[in-house]
Amino acid sequence: MNIVFIGAGNVATNLCRAFYRNGHDILQVFSRTSDSADRMSDLFECSATTNIDDVRKDADVYVFAVKDSVLEELAIRLAARIPDKMFVHTAGSMPLEVLKVTHKAVMYPMQTFSKFREVDMRDVPVFVEAATREDLSVVRALSESVSSNVREMSSEDRRYLHLAAVYCCNFVNHCYVLGAEVLSRRGIPFDVMLPLIDETASKVHSCTPSKAQTGPAIRWDENVIEKHRQLLNDAPSLRELYDMFSKSIHDRNSNVVVSDE
Repeated sequence: MNIVFIGAGNVATNLCRAFYRNGHDILQVFSRTSDSADRMSDLFECSATTNIDDVRKDADVYVFAVKDSVLEELAIRLAARIPDKMFVHTAGSMPLEVLKVTHKAVMYPMQTFSKFREVDMRDVPVFVEAATREDLSVVRALSESVSSNVREMSSEDRRYLHLAAVYCCNFVNHCYVLGAEVLSRRGIPFDVMLPLIDETASKVHSCTPSKAQTGPAIRWDENVIEKHRQLLNDAPSLRELYDMFSKSIHDRNSNVVVSDE
């Protein structure tokens, strides 16, 4: 397919790379910043523009991978020029109907993406939705060209999927940030945590997250908890989070029998 990308961020870079390597033609990339547009142009041998009114009209599909706050505005402006083309957005929390064109679809790849790190899209679950069977066929074919795990999902269900992803990814990574700050105060390198992080993530492949839970909060070891709290006397925001997490873990596992590990 001939594809134009609206956006040049983390998601756009990784999707663009996957499409490019699987035989699709990237005709053009739009970004509001010239550095991002030019970088994508160099990577994928396509033209670039910073003006939405200069976006090409001859693509088969226009993929929107932009912030939620500008998605509708950009889609409306582009639809005014090319109302008969297929628009696809990649947002987890935005409904299908935000695209004000006849042919529209959603292609939400549920993964954490960074420009500097390449992700194997074959393993990424992609959730699709469309207004008609014809449009669904197009977005499914496009998705299946890069992913082996494509599923249909409504806009309403996708909102909850995205919320769960924030807990399982963004909040977890923020905990890494906070843990790294605690370690850095004592000059301890963060890489000592990597085997623990890897085992924690690996464990939920074979058991439920609830069953995988360990630590002082699940068994309500007040001696350990209080010692940890004292270490955070000079960091009240961290201590508040520690208390909230500990209570949440304990409350959700209050009927679970745990070992003394």
